[in-house]
Amino acid sequence: MANFEVTADPGEHGLDARRLGRIDQRFNQYVADGLLPGWLAAISRHGKVCYLASGGQRDMEAGLPVESDTVWRIFSMTKPITSVAAMMLFEEGAFDLTDPIERWLPEFADMRVFTKGSALRPVTEPAREPIRVWHLLSHTAGLTYGFHHAHPVDAMHRAAGFEWSTPPGKDLAACCAAWAELPLLFQPGAEWTYSVATDVLGRLVEVASGMPLDRFFAERIFAPLGMTETGFQVTGEALDRLAALYVPRPGSRKAVRNDKLGEAITLTPDCLQGGAGLASTVADYHRFTQFLLRRGELDGVRLLAPRTVELMTSNHLPNDADLEQFGRPLFAEMPFDGFGFGLGFSVLRDPVKAKTLASKGEFAWGGAASTAFWVDPTEDLTVLFFTQLLPSSTHPLRQQLRQDVYQALC
Repeated sequence: MANFEVTADPGEHGLDARRLGRIDQRFNQYVADGLLPGWLAAISRHGKVCYLASGGQRDMEAGLPVESDTVWRIFSMTKPITSVAAMMLFEEGAFDLTDPIERWLPEFADMRVFTKGSALRPVTEPAREPIRVWHLLSHTAGLTYGFHHAHPVDAMHRAAGFEWSTPPGKDLAACCAAWAELPLLFQPGAEWTYSVATDVLGRLVEVASGMPLDRFFAERIFAPLGMTETGFQVTGEALDRLAALYVPRPGSRKAVRNDKLGEAITLTPDCLQGGAGLASTVADYHRFTQFLLRRGELDGVRLLAPRTVELMTSNHLPNDADLEQFGRPLFAEMPFDGFGFGLGFSVLRDPVKAKTLASKGEFAWGGAASTAFWVDPTEDLTVLFFTQLLPSSTHPLRQQLRQDVYQALC
């Protein structure tokens, strides 16, 4: 169990301690109003932890407080880790970013694309080009999520058992086979939509490496980076530190416990979801963000070349478009205006359009239970936020945290 604490005076690293107190005030008010169970935020600058604060409870019913070693479901903050795994294999020559994924996942050959009709009677046409590796990394493959509830293809995913989870008994290979049977939302490369693409990418990692995804993560990423408490299942003494999962009560939006969804992380998973399956701690994920900030290296261990990280954190949407221009108006873990998308991360391309104090080039993502992180290379800054409120669209926590963090920079 890693010890995580403040290691430097914020004032010595360009952060106003008094202004940082606004973070505490804002999120403790959410707790006082019953809208959040508990929260934890951490800010590092120049490699030093300058701010660490928490409030509320990790388990309201048991009266257990949030602590620095609390274990959190990170849901889609799994995606950047899967993307790093894929890019490690790319560096090793396992595949090119432009390669069709059907070379390793033949079930995705001869894909069809929805053109009109309904979920029960879809009309489709052949995909004009194959799904390529970079399409998976950038969410431009034409895949979708069942929870979008916006299109007949989403409904087809739900009918196949895919909404907030995967069908019982189906492993990652079986899930990919099922997704490949469904039509794509659009032609590969034509648009951006948040999707199961990173889960499919996880399967590509398995096939290309010859290792199950959990083993690849454990041996190739977590052990080298010292991430000792990140994994697909929470067991043993860590169960005592696991935060409960909450959802908003309809009408009041008061946080209420949901053990049906929450208990999944305590069970052996049927499907190793590269897009959503991990739990972690602030100490572990802080190490991951420091590895990214340092362009692929941490404490003498290099997993990616600097140029690879630069490529991943560049906007890959055509003509430097943002998500508002190139994406469908569906849910994602970040705003659309002013944000592009790289290979596993959102990328801030226009702070003015985004109406944010953050820096151009900041890269980030979040998770369904309202967790979030971002890395700002310009300010040599990383920020982490943890809570357990599903879905993350319930409150504008991330936008508010950005405002509070950047107004504290001196």
